[in-house]
Amino acid sequence: MFGLRHPIALAPMGGSAGGALAAAVSRGGGLGLLGAGGGAREWLDRELRLVEGAWGVGFLTWAIEPGAVERALEHDPRAVMLSFGDPGPYAEIVHSSGAALILQVTDLEEARRAVDLGADVIVAQGTEAGGHGARRGRSTLPFVPAVVDLAGPIPVLAAGGIADGRGLAAALALGAAGALIGTRFQATAEALVDPAVARAIVAGRTEDTERSRVLDIARGSAWPARYTARTLGHPYLDRWRGREAELEGDAGVREQYRADVERGAIPTLPIWAGEAVDLITDLPLAADLVERLAAQAETALTNAVRRA
Repeated sequence: MFGLRHPIALAPMGGSAGGALAAAVSRGGGLGLLGAGGGAREWLDRELRLVEGAWGVGFLTWAIEPGAVERALEHDPRAVMLSFGDPGPYAEIVHSSGAALILQVTDLEEARRAVDLGADVIVAQGTEAGGHGARRGRSTLPFVPAVVDLAGPIPVLAAGGIADGRGLAAALALGAAGALIGTRFQATAEALVDPAVARAIVAGRTEDTERSRVLDIARGSAWPARYTARTLGHPYLDRWRGREAELEGDAGVREQYRADVERGAIPTLPIWAGEAVDLITDLPLAADLVERLAAQAETALTNAVRRA
């Protein structure tokens, strides 16, 4: 569909998957997806100038600014990916442009909606994923084949808990056409993250991650309640875990959160990280990482055949 050398796509992580990272993944033989978030004009205009090769752009469906999708389509992306929310209002806009419509889903109801809307590719995201995802969903291993069976001829990408070639090989064995990978690409030279964030991901462990609404509430984020966020540990998680209802009613906490950010007591943003974070041990160039993941996957599949 996209003329790729490797069945690997960059998760369009809002803010951190900029034009340089998307371009590097494309140079490596994968599909680079720019993480446009809601489509802030200044950010989008700046980063779109950096993309090249087989690239696309991803939006947070619930947060899309008026005209943002149309503005991105003026740059002729190969694909537009929509995640978290009803993609219905944008499906025809994308289809009529000639770009492929990629829809990320977190449960089977969303998967059926994606099929009905004529998705060209469906991303099945399991709960192991870093950043936002289903509050009550399935893990990647049982979710991906269920979506593959439902989607029929529509290619499915597996997402969530994939950080090396073994995970890619597993996705292919489950019937997926490839993998959409996020946290692993945050720890690369081209990612738009603070160096301290990249170092925290490299040092992170699976047991350090937690899925919660606490940090969205504390920072006054408008994320829909049905989507929680998996992050590394955070002082506010320790302080408010299990007390979300109380937190929502305390406006003073949001003021304190902002004050803590300003004085450097806590990171500017939560550190989004998936359960495969402890498989991440270095900060490579993204193009080299794509090649490495593909080679690891080939080795894993070859070894699996030999053992069969």
